[in-house]
Amino acid sequence: MSKVTILDKTFQTSIPEAVILQHVKAVAERINADYEGKTPLFLAVLNGAFMFAADLMRYITIPCEISFVKLASYQGTTSTGKIREVIGINEDLTGRHVIILEDIVDTGLTMKRMVEALGTRKPASVNICPMLVKPDKLEVELDIKYAAMEIPNDFIVGYGLDYCQQGRNLRDIYTLCE
Repeated sequence: MSKVTILDKTFQTSIPEAVILQHVKAVAERINADYEGKTPLFLAVLNGAFMFAADLMRYITIPCEISFVKLASYQGTTSTGKIREVIGINEDLTGRHVIILEDIVDTGLTMKRMVEALGTRKPASVNICPMLVKPDKLEVELDIKYAAMEIPNDFIVGYGLDYCQQGRNLRDIYTLCE
């Protein structure tokens, strides 16, 4: 296992890039099958989901569209509990099949708010597709149909996830060392 230091914290490899990509491909194959004959709109949540979204889209073989929304609820290594929408959605969602691409779902509060907000725009369906889920940290009930992986309640960086805006560029996912 390799280690990296970001600012004042040390992290060690927990999920190598090859394993990440296997899970991304598997999720894409499920979406391709489930949405055959439809044209879903993927909404990628920035900043964290940009790498996941890019890799997932390379495996999507059905007609689709992608757009981006920016929500924020993290500061440092902990969730602030306050979610602020920074960039909104400009597309008409009426009758559309929407798939939210998120880097990680831990408390679920961000996704719950986003699903509720999207529901007011009359989509045909809304599904959540996070790269990672922390099931032990969920505070709200969510129907997460397309999770690529479940992980323990550790703080992680890499593959789009950050610590104080750094570490997003790491190919692997790293866990905070105690």
